[in-house]
Amino acid sequence: MYEFFSGVSAITVSDNLKSAIKSPDRYEAEINPAYRELAEHYGTWIIPARVRKPRDKGKVEAAVLVAQRWILAVLRHRRFHHIEDLNRAIGELLTKLNNRVMRHVKQSRRELYERFDRPALKALPAQAYEYAEWKRVRVNIDYHVSFDDHFYSVPYTLVGETLWCRATGRTIELIHQGKRVTSHVRSHVKYDYSTHPEHRPASHRAHLEWTPSRLIEWGRSVGVHTAAVIDHVIRSKPHPEQGYRSALGILRLSRSCGAERLELACARALDIHSPHYRTIKTMLKQRMEGVRLSESAAAESSAALGTANVRGPRYYH
Repeated sequence: MYEFFSGVSAITVSDNLKSAIKSPDRYEAEINPAYRELAEHYGTWIIPARVRKPRDKGKVEAAVLVAQRWILAVLRHRRFHHIEDLNRAIGELLTKLNNRVMRHVKQSRRELYERFDRPALKALPAQAYEYAEWKRVRVNIDYHVSFDDHFYSVPYTLVGETLWCRATGRTIELIHQGKRVTSHVRSHVKYDYSTHPEHRPASHRAHLEWTPSRLIEWGRSVGVHTAAVIDHVIRSKPHPEQGYRSALGILRLSRSCGAERLELACARALDIHSPHYRTIKTMLKQRMEGVRLSESAAAESSAALGTANVRGPRYYH
């Protein structure tokens, strides 16, 4: 409310809105990470108002009422064509309001601010605050986490762990048990990978219990065409683990559509030279998997995919 505000209070009493307070509690409220980081940047402590205790935030509610009466009500019949004109009109009324002597204290808001508030305020930080979004992410078996439809690598030993992702407009930081394990330059390319070479397991060996051959065998339990699609998905990536996510997605389609329909869809995907997760998912959703392919058609499909780049079984061991 003060256009001459130039400092930070030691304590900030907030309402219990979800964007500020994740879990309201009278004795130990949980503050949202982004709001807590904002408070730490400005050096102020957040003490949420008690639930259903309007007196805890009486000053704020009264200030809203004053602004409505002395600013909004005055401007309600005026029409503005530019935001600059509106801000200028609000600024003039705000200055007039702050300089107006209040009857019950015989002083203006500006005088009270200069006398009591300004000496108690801390200086503003030298650097501007940079907003960061916080999100819990889980490390997939391909040792990548997903944020905003892009995949970022972490050390492969963290597979299966839950991490905090801190995202600004320029960087991605991944935090495990309070320690930053890695960071990336933020990318807005959808469904692409940002991978640090040191995060990969040594010598292309799969980590934990997952291997390319195990995924292919899992696909073979559904059918030969499903196994062929899984094999293609894995070997089409620069590194096998990058194909794990798509392979698992294809195999898990059998849960909702059944193994028989998945095998038909994989056969059809091979036939049209598009053995990809999105293609197969769309076929099953639209029931376009069609008829079962003949052996000759399946052979032609396999040949069309090419064999020159097949690494062979020894590569995966």
